[in-house]
Amino acid sequence: MQHLTTTRLIDCSPEARRPAPAPDEAGITLVELLIVITLMAILMGIGVPSYRYVTTSNRMATEVDSLLGDLQYARSEAAREGQFVAVCAAQSTSTPTCATSTTANWQNGWIIFSDVNNDGTYESASEVLLRVRNGFSSSDTFVSSPATGIVTFNRDGFAHLGNANTRLTLHDSSANAVYARCLDIQQAGMMTTQTHSSDGTCQ
Repeated sequence: MQHLTTTRLIDCSPEARRPAPAPDEAGITLVELLIVITLMAILMGIGVPSYRYVTTSNRMATEVDSLLGDLQYARSEAAREGQFVAVCAAQSTSTPTCATSTTANWQNGWIIFSDVNNDGTYESASEVLLRVRNGFSSSDTFVSSPATGIVTFNRDGFAHLGNANTRLTLHDSSANAVYARCLDIQQAGMMTTQTHSSDGTCQ
């Protein structure tokens, strides 16, 4: 009995040797791309305001705490030295001088000095300069109420503020009450900070 054999022809051309594309290499559709873009836009819309709130709040807290820390330092130095120590908004920090106006801009920096004669003026020849703080790099502003450009502590720790307690309010460039920080100074020398959420009058 005769067996018949068949011959299989094999295509050896370059096109035949090229592997078939994997299913996941086919790319994405326009619909899929639009879904991804939409999800990214939603996430950005949620994340950017939150990021702004955190960064602005942290900066404002750092700035108001800087002045609070220096006021506390001045009060402790007044008690330690047994003489007047003043913190004043600076007219200049490069050649330390106090601003002459009661509506001085505290955000431009401040200086701390032993005010021996309690005249509210730093006299380099006879008084010791304790600290110099440069102005803010941001556009935040301090507003004092009532207007004051200097806080002086006596050896008993009391603050000389005229006839009333003083509040310094820190605003960001948008003047949004949410970011406001308030520094309250009492004549007894006590100092506290407030936010708009903890004190609705801080705005």
